[in-house]
Amino acid sequence: MSGSIEIGINGMSCGSCVGRVERALASEPGVIRARVNLATAKAHVDFSGQADPDSVIRAIETAGYQPVIASAEIPVLGMSCGSCVSRVEKAISQLPGVVRSSVNLATQKTSVNFLPDVVSLVDIHQAIRQAGYEPEQVDNSSSLDVVDKEGLELRSKILFAAALTIPIVFIAMGKMLPGLDAYFAGVMSHRGWMGIEWLLTTPVLFYAGARFFRTGFAELRHFNPGMNSLVMIGSSAAYFYSVVAFLLPDLFPAGTAESYFEAAAVIVTLILLGRYFEHIAKGRTSQAIQKLLRLQAKTARVLRDGETLDVPIERVVVGDCIHVRPGDRIAVDGVVEEGQSYVDESMISGEPVPVAKETGSEVVGGTINKNGSMVFRVTRVGANTVLSQIVKMVEQAQADKPPIQQLADKIAGIFVPIVLLIAIITFAVWYWFGPEPTLSFAFVTSVSVLLIACPCAMGLATPTAIMVSTGKGAEMGVLFRRGAALETLARMDTVVLDKTGTLTQGRPELTDFIVMEGDHNDVLSWVAAVEAQSEHPIGEAIVSSAKQRGLELPDVTAFNNEPGYGIQANVAGRQVHIGADRYMERLGIGLAGAEDQARTLAEEGKSPFYAAVDGGLAAIIAVADPLKDGSIEAIAELKSMGLDIAMLTGDNRVTAEAIARQVGIDSVLAEVLPQQKAEEIKRLQEQGKRVAFVGDGINDAPALAQAHVGIAIGTGTDVAIEAGDVVLMRGDLRGIVNAAALSRRTRRTILGNFFWAYGYNLALIPVAAGVLFPFTGFLLNPMLAAGAMSLSSIFVITNSLRLRRFTAQVTVVQK
Repeated sequence: MSGSIEIGINGMSCGSCVGRVERALASEPGVIRARVNLATAKAHVDFSGQADPDSVIRAIETAGYQPVIASAEIPVLGMSCGSCVSRVEKAISQLPGVVRSSVNLATQKTSVNFLPDVVSLVDIHQAIRQAGYEPEQVDNSSSLDVVDKEGLELRSKILFAAALTIPIVFIAMGKMLPGLDAYFAGVMSHRGWMGIEWLLTTPVLFYAGARFFRTGFAELRHFNPGMNSLVMIGSSAAYFYSVVAFLLPDLFPAGTAESYFEAAAVIVTLILLGRYFEHIAKGRTSQAIQKLLRLQAKTARVLRDGETLDVPIERVVVGDCIHVRPGDRIAVDGVVEEGQSYVDESMISGEPVPVAKETGSEVVGGTINKNGSMVFRVTRVGANTVLSQIVKMVEQAQADKPPIQQLADKIAGIFVPIVLLIAIITFAVWYWFGPEPTLSFAFVTSVSVLLIACPCAMGLATPTAIMVSTGKGAEMGVLFRRGAALETLARMDTVVLDKTGTLTQGRPELTDFIVMEGDHNDVLSWVAAVEAQSEHPIGEAIVSSAKQRGLELPDVTAFNNEPGYGIQANVAGRQVHIGADRYMERLGIGLAGAEDQARTLAEEGKSPFYAAVDGGLAAIIAVADPLKDGSIEAIAELKSMGLDIAMLTGDNRVTAEAIARQVGIDSVLAEVLPQQKAEEIKRLQEQGKRVAFVGDGINDAPALAQAHVGIAIGTGTDVAIEAGDVVLMRGDLRGIVNAAALSRRTRRTILGNFFWAYGYNLALIPVAAGVLFPFTGFLLNPMLAAGAMSLSSIFVITNSLRLRRFTAQVTVVQK
């Protein structure tokens, strides 16, 4: 590559800056000449084949300045496979001034970084059009709007095509069926019926199937034939063969001037149907970003000049002091300077228990203040906040293209050129060496080759299997948000699970209430009455347990909260103290005989504390987040399928390891932040692992997006569901077992479809080319070629429909 570019530079302030940039550029191999203009803040660089825009940008950055690089996300209509992605990327990347181009098939968008002084969005749009696709103007609509628009267009084209194809097939078949042939002959001549077929087929081919011709021509023009090329060639071969047979029947050998308009119409209609199946299986991951952004507060109560002002979040700066009331969403990250409260940080940690905050504690933007008032000093705003970093990580993970190649496009890359070459060779051999009339024989055999290799079955092999499987999965409570996730999940060898809300129920419950002295119900009612006055959320679990038992809570007086220790109050004429072991020790209450039981509870992943009545130990209390029904069975089943299991959680190590022991998981990573979860997933991927991640919270969104397959719990947050490729609608982990089994069965079905679609057609290509004619005198009629194509499609669809008989591996409990 050689040429010249003009690039804007930020940060230059004097002549020495100019000299530094020029020297940096001149030292870059391949740079012929570099001229920097301080007034315009631009550099004009001439370079040879050894340099390119990327190297120029790196040289400027190395010199300590920032090149002006624009970025844009452009919705692209018409992409349907990995070959389309590659074609769009190649078309954009070849433009001078394009630094990076990344196309995401799922979101139907291309992300482009470019030098605005060299190339414009108009140029990029034009390159996309020349590749055979349609870019849309960037606006505030999401990629979902683009995908839905294409879906509506596909559906309308299918209905239009089907409305015309059905009578075409009826006419074509009616002319050959015994009994009906005489009726058709009596109504109109054979030539007349061919004219009607021509009239009906033309709009099917060139209106409903216009996308195949538009993209197919672009593929051939760039010497990169793909699936659209096959559809275009196969359908147009049948169409134009029939047109010639209708207009010039004498060109053909006796009995071969037949109409194959119905083959052309059926090809277009079936492929459109397959494209629509594929479309409705695509995911809508971009909504996860919008969900995350909605967590951001719009305003903040900022203390300035002795007044409390409601300030737009954009005007909050580092160092501001913000007042937070009970129930407020914390606007940005900061450190508490006054007050104390409990904050729901489940969007960060994924844990259900709100966290106590006091002077010196850090708070995170997007979390919710449960009770109490606080004043905190702002430490991070804008793109530097934890929430913004989570959004950024989800965007990056979604923008990264997964290393999954479309099997159909890999094979088509070889298959299509070979078929075209065989058709050309067939025509040449028959034309130069065949019997008279050579032109007719050459045309018939070459058209037969093209029709026998028609990609109807190829186009239906994947979407039909995915369509049936996604429907079956929905019946079992497993929602596949992306059809590709079915194939990808089948190849997974590692499953990583979040703890809270995934393996466990996601809410604290009273698991143990061991009474050391007194009546069980009396002690529980006294403790619940005191906890009802507490701000601590764990008290809600105790109060809920007492109410479930139908206990009445007596009146409480002299309530007192001692932060860091516990609470005390007078209840029913008794003094009750509730707290951890250090609180009991401070009160001088002996724990003999109770410490061993408390230690056992802690090892089981529970949080033990104590209750004392009138100065004596009355009860050992334990609260925990219990396992979901089916978690143990699900892990055992996944292991039996040969999968490696690991657990990631933001919870403390003791609790995490206790839960892992209960369910049979050996690999545990505890006390991790959201970005660490995604990094751990990436580390496993770098080791060659194919990873599925299972989570339920907003904090799991980056890891769900990073994994090869993200599995979200349907009872969790909407953001986690949107970021997942697979959603367990009933929240039962046993659904993972069914999803994995269904995906493996689907992958086998897809491979079987491809084997048949390609193998069946390839076996008949020599017959279509006429290799049997010298020995038997048999020449495959193009009608039989079209019939073989139809049989291939029917087999693929029938094979896919067998997935409807798939049965669940384990029973999932309806939640």
